[in-house]
Amino acid sequence: MDILKNRSVYLWISIVLFVLSLFLLLVPKLNLGIDMTWWIQMDYNYENSIDIEEVKNQLNLEKKEFLDEWNEIINNINVYWITGEKTVAVVVWFYDNSDDKKIDKYKNDFKLKVFNTIKSQDDSVIEAKYINIWKSFWDYIRDTAFITLALAIIAITFYVTFAFSWVVSWISVISFAAITVITLFHDVIISSWLYIFTSIYFPEFQIDTFFITALLTILGYSINDTIVVFDRIRSNLRQYAWKGWKNGKDLYEIINLSIKETLTRSIYTSLTLFFVLITIFFFWPETISGFILVMLFGTIVGTYSSIFIASPILYITNKDKKLSVYKKVVINPEDKIVV
Repeated sequence: MDILKNRSVYLWISIVLFVLSLFLLLVPKLNLGIDMTWWIQMDYNYENSIDIEEVKNQLNLEKKEFLDEWNEIINNINVYWITGEKTVAVVVWFYDNSDDKKIDKYKNDFKLKVFNTIKSQDDSVIEAKYINIWKSFWDYIRDTAFITLALAIIAITFYVTFAFSWVVSWISVISFAAITVITLFHDVIISSWLYIFTSIYFPEFQIDTFFITALLTILGYSINDTIVVFDRIRSNLRQYAWKGWKNGKDLYEIINLSIKETLTRSIYTSLTLFFVLITIFFFWPETISGFILVMLFGTIVGTYSSIFIASPILYITNKDKKLSVYKKVVINPEDKIVV
C-alpha cells in the first residue's frame, strides 16, 4: 500500500474543499440558533393544519412594514415544523441597527403579527413557547466560543511539541506541531461548512452552543487520530531512520509503513464511532441532532485528514532532510561530578 504515491491528489482535494468552505462560510446567511443571535422564537401548537409556505410568505410581506428610519429592522424569518409534534416554530432575526427599547417594541409588535397570521389558518393555535434573546448574550457566546477554540488549539500545539520531542535529528518537532494545527483547521472549517450547507436546506440544524461544543469535540477526536499515526511514524523513525542499518529505510518508506500499520485501527475506530453517532442521530432527542450531525461530518473529515493529509505533508516538508537517530543524553545520578 503506497499512500504517498497519490499525495498530490489528496492534498489538492483538501485544498479545494478548504478554500471552497472558507468562501461559502462568508457568503450565505448563517442559520443561527436562538442562543446565538438577537432573535425571538415562537412555538405554536395546533390541531388541524397549517401551510408553512403560506405563513412564511405572509410574514415576509409583513416584515417590510417594520422600518427604523426607512431601514428594514427584520433581517430573516424561519418557519418550520417541529418533527414528531404538531408544533410550528417561527424564528425572527433582527438587524443590529436600532436601540434596545425600539427593538423590544418591534419584537412585541411582530410577535402579535405572527400569532394572527398563524391563527388565520387554524383557530386552534395556542402559543407554546416564546424566547427573547438580546444581542449582548450573542456577543458573549460568540467571543467565548472563539477564545475557547483558540485556547484549545494553542494547548494542543504545546502538547504535540512536548510529546514529540527527541524524535529524529533533522526533523524538527515543529513539523509535527504545525502539521497537527493545519489538519485541525482543515477538519473544523470543512466540517463547519458541511453543517452550515445542510442547515440551508434543513432549518432545524442551527448554529448554536451545541455546534460550538461539537467543534471542540472534533478537535479532540481529530488530534487523537493524528497522534496515533504520528506516534507510529516516530516509533518507526527510531527503528529504521539510519540507512546504514540492516533494516534501514528512507522517510518515504517509513511513513508508508506507519500508515499501513495504523490504517486498520483508524478505520475500525472511526466506523465504530460513526455507527454509534448514526444510532443517536435517529433515535435520541432531536435537541442534540445538530451536535451529532457535526460530529458525523467531523469523524469523516478527521479520519481522512489523519491518513491522507497529515502524513503526506510531513513527508513533503522533510523529504530532503537527512535522517539520523537523535540520542537523548541520559544522566546517571550516581556519576560523580568533578569540579
